[in-house]
Amino acid sequence: MNHQLQICMIASYLRPPLTLLPARNLACRSPTSTAVHRLYRLTSSLNAPRKYSTMPPLPIFNKPTTDHYDYVVIGGGSGGSGTSRRAASYGKKVAVVEMTPHLGGTCVNVGCVPKKIMWHASDLFEKTTKQLAGYHITTPPEANFSWETFKPQRDAYIRKLNGIYHSNFNKEGIEFHEGRASLVSPTQVRVEPADGSEPYILNTSQICIAAGGFPIIPNEETIPGASLGITSDGFFELEKQPKRVCVVGGGYIGVELAGVLNGLGSQVRMVIRGKRILRGFEADIVNVVEGWMVKSGLTISKEAKVVKVEGQAGEDGEKTVTLDNGESFVVDTILWAIGRKPCTEGLGLEKLGVNLDEKGNIVVDNFQQTNVPGITAIGDIQGKALLTPVAIAAGRRLSNRLFGGPQYAQEKLDYDNIPSVVFSHPPIGTVGLTEEQAREKYGDKVKIYKSSFRSLYFSMIDEEHKEPTFYKLVCVGSEERVIGVHICGAGSDEVLQGFGVAVKMGATKKDLDDTVAIHPTSAEELVTLR
Repeated sequence: MNHQLQICMIASYLRPPLTLLPARNLACRSPTSTAVHRLYRLTSSLNAPRKYSTMPPLPIFNKPTTDHYDYVVIGGGSGGSGTSRRAASYGKKVAVVEMTPHLGGTCVNVGCVPKKIMWHASDLFEKTTKQLAGYHITTPPEANFSWETFKPQRDAYIRKLNGIYHSNFNKEGIEFHEGRASLVSPTQVRVEPADGSEPYILNTSQICIAAGGFPIIPNEETIPGASLGITSDGFFELEKQPKRVCVVGGGYIGVELAGVLNGLGSQVRMVIRGKRILRGFEADIVNVVEGWMVKSGLTISKEAKVVKVEGQAGEDGEKTVTLDNGESFVVDTILWAIGRKPCTEGLGLEKLGVNLDEKGNIVVDNFQQTNVPGITAIGDIQGKALLTPVAIAAGRRLSNRLFGGPQYAQEKLDYDNIPSVVFSHPPIGTVGLTEEQAREKYGDKVKIYKSSFRSLYFSMIDEEHKEPTFYKLVCVGSEERVIGVHICGAGSDEVLQGFGVAVKMGATKKDLDDTVAIHPTSAEELVTLR
């Protein structure tokens, strides 16, 4: 089994919070890349707080229990769980093959869930240190955040979620096979059990690949010393809060983690190749958020690239980062947030002729079908809309079509107007076309409504700590159909969901105007714009 598959399975399927395995710091190199990926071992939770109850052991399979399965899913993350559970609801015999004993995928283990928990911690710390005084709430002279004690508590909650995923599988009759999977034919999946027992074959009518992706690190030939850095996965492995951090990359992952660390008091510098963060997002929103990030103490080096990293490995080692403009600075941690790759290598796809694009993503049609009958793909591994709810929704619709009967023969996910949120400081909510995209498509038929304000909450806060809010509607045509909603500010992550429904339903500006506002709220601004 090649090392790339091993790392893919660990880093993307279901990476739990991990710790470096110092005795086996293996280099994982693909044929086209020499990016270094460390092999880790799972940490023990013996010292975790007993706040969350543990569940009794649940079955993990290391051999087939039947001669034929209706559905075999590779990857036990969000998409894999969504599609397998929906298939099981139709009475189908389902097996899920997953490398680690921890279900839930990137989202549960090293993504959405622990990230949002850390965002809450950072947000609360900022409220405590910068905002409570405005409401005459007395706090200790110096507030402190204890990363060392918070991490075990966070990790214990993630373990609880892992157990819930496993319990749901068990209750619904889904077999969880722990091991490495590869395709032998369009109807056969080979499994190498994690316990070292003999490999075996799962025979099936349908195979769904939901193996996800993994964060990348530049190779040493391109950037000497790059392997001294960590990825977003490594962020959740940190045992203590780094005092000085360099975050490389201006996408949403870099922005979110930089914001978390900055809010908790770390000294943070972002290094981005372009002129602004969050390329592809609504420009007005980006300008507001970027401006506030800088105002709150974060440094952004724009149109810059890291050319060299020198220093010592590990959390305690200082590292000197050198940029292509000659600038250099010392940090404790360098975090690469420069993109992700699909976990397709080693799955045996090329042998079966499954089409991949130039980035290694599995090519699928509107029904998640590959060019090989009987093989489908969902989630990050197919390269479209890399979001957890998208993988779940696509997986459920796929199982409806495959197993739900003729009424679902045309069931598929519509990838247009998918709402999303960036947990920046302040948070961003967005759905539909940006103004730039709309004008490219519709020209002068586009009309913009926007408003800049501060929510009532900040009326009692010192001026320098008043977070901005900015709302923008993108409309088109004489009927002013709303084709884009872009907002940032406190609560934007919660506000957007309902307006995402409105955009999906084809709401017009008049529909919003006809809706009575809820006062006093920030959200009311979207139904009172002029």
